[in-house]
Amino acid sequence: MPIRIQNSLPAIKQLEAENIFVMTDERADSQDIRPLKILILNLMPTKLETETQLLRLLGNTPLQVDVELLRAATHVSKNAPLDHLTTFYKTFDEIKDRHYDGMIITGAPVELIEFEEVDYWDELCQIMEWSTRNVYSTFHICWGSQAALYYHYGIPKYKLDEKLSGIYVHRVMNTFHPLMRNFDDKILIPHSRYTGIHRSEIRKHEELEILASSNIAGVAIVANKNGRQFFVMGHAEYDRNTLANEYFRDRNKGINPELPYNYFPGNDPRALPALTWRSYASILYSNWLNYFVYQQTPYKIEDIKSFKG
Repeated sequence: MPIRIQNSLPAIKQLEAENIFVMTDERADSQDIRPLKILILNLMPTKLETETQLLRLLGNTPLQVDVELLRAATHVSKNAPLDHLTTFYKTFDEIKDRHYDGMIITGAPVELIEFEEVDYWDELCQIMEWSTRNVYSTFHICWGSQAALYYHYGIPKYKLDEKLSGIYVHRVMNTFHPLMRNFDDKILIPHSRYTGIHRSEIRKHEELEILASSNIAGVAIVANKNGRQFFVMGHAEYDRNTLANEYFRDRNKGINPELPYNYFPGNDPRALPALTWRSYASILYSNWLNYFVYQQTPYKIEDIKSFKG
């Protein structure tokens, strides 16, 4: 089944070229189907690229998904065109009285800044608190995961010795958890970050469970046992060339980055990276949508109840 998005969103052409079923508003309005309402809070500077990556994965399930895009109103984006933001994105004030079956909160390249010093931190805290009452299940990505674990559970991040960048092997810790269904014992996930979370901090909270972990990259996937929150420390949604683009961007800035781990064939940055994680990403998002959104959310979306207090 398709994802439903606004007719003129630039991602449509790329998704249709990949044979991903995209449904425009006019066609969706003619169907008597209750689609899943998914909200994406996109904090990434590369907004158009991130939209396409996430919509590709959300569109690869048999469920009809109605997607809305949300931005931080208290942050001025330097990379996304203003007309794109005003046309396709909503602000929190516009959606705060609504309910959603699921929500995705993306990462952001602000790991080295203290949470409270991020210019939109207060707004993000308001949205994360709102999500516990108005969203059935929230899926956090990379820095979005670290921010949520800090806000909801007081779990701090720590600075890594060097940037973690590459494709890492992870061990599935609970093969019977619905989010991990159909995975191999070991899975590949891209990472691109300067900070991490200690396992010991997560284990202090009995309501949290580590679902996948790497000897090199550390904790990768964490779940609230009630199914209402998931925290993915990597970027399963990344395209083949995303890490390469980041590497060359940093090199051009004179940062002298290390080559992404297990990424370029023969560690040759001129070689085309192999796409080795796409199937795992597809299963991850499909499992989340199926087992923790579609099968759990109330049919009457306004019946979603808070799971805090």
